Amino acid sequence: MFGAVVVGVGIAGGVRIRDMLNPLPGSGAEKLVVRGFISRRNLNTLEDVNQISVEEAMNRKDIRVAFICTENDAHEDFVRMFLEAGKHVCVEYPMTLSYKTAVELWVLAQTKGLILHEEHIELLTEDYKQLKKEVAGKVLLEGSLHFTGGSLKPGFGFPAFSGIARLCWLVDLFGELSVTGANFEQDAGKGYSKMTAQLLTFDNRPLVWVEERQAGLPRTKKVNFVFDGFAVTQIPSAPRGTVGLFMQDLILFSAKLSGEVSPEELDKERARILHCMDLADRIQQLCKS
Repeated sequence: MFGAVVVGVGIAGGVRIRDMLNPLPGSGAEKLVVRGFISRRNLNTLEDVNQISVEEAMNRKDIRVAFICTENDAHEDFVRMFLEAGKHVCVEYPMTLSYKTAVELWVLAQTKGLILHEEHIELLTEDYKQLKKEVAGKVLLEGSLHFTGGSLKPGFGFPAFSGIARLCWLVDLFGELSVTGANFEQDAGKGYSKMTAQLLTFDNRPLVWVEERQAGLPRTKKVNFVFDGFAVTQIPSAPRGTVGLFMQDLILFSAKLSGEVSPEELDKERARILHCMDLADRIQQLCKS
């Protein structure tokens, strides 16, 4: 069994506690037991789970795992802190707000023989799985992914990092990418921002990724992937899965903790995540240059 602490009890942290208290029967999630939570707020208990301090969590022998569910700009410090204390870590994306520190954290985890898992539930949705089936084996000519949503709260980082889930879609669908250009528009008075990144696939096919945000904008993803002979112009709808996304992620994390995921698969996932972090860093640099 792996005793766990949840750091941050917003929406994601609350779901982590709920899922560990009610794991999918017969799944690896049953191996994770929530021992406490950490919050800036004085809550004392949450769903009969006790609030504890960071120091207690790091020092307790019955806590072997930390779930980091804070604002994005706090991820790095908590991940580093718990890895240094010898704890396995599951962190909501993005694990950090820079490529350099992401590499440092992976090296730290490997040096200490610990699992560092970055949550990417966007790859587990039924809609995405159906989209991936539709484009599998097809030769892309050009494409775009345009995300819109409400204004970001402070602490979530530059859009290339806060929106890295969309970048992970593109990398997972079309392989390694390169950045050829990027720009960022902002009207702070109206709470408006728009980041546009120009990307190339390994065989020089152009992709455009847009993150556009403003209070009141509907949360949508528009795609236009053009292939030889046909185009995908909307994300296919698919029935919702019977197992929740965070529960699926919990089961995957548990499999890693139990040594059920091959080193080759771990290396492949780490390479994809770091590639996306590197792209996000390059996009940010171009937008700010």
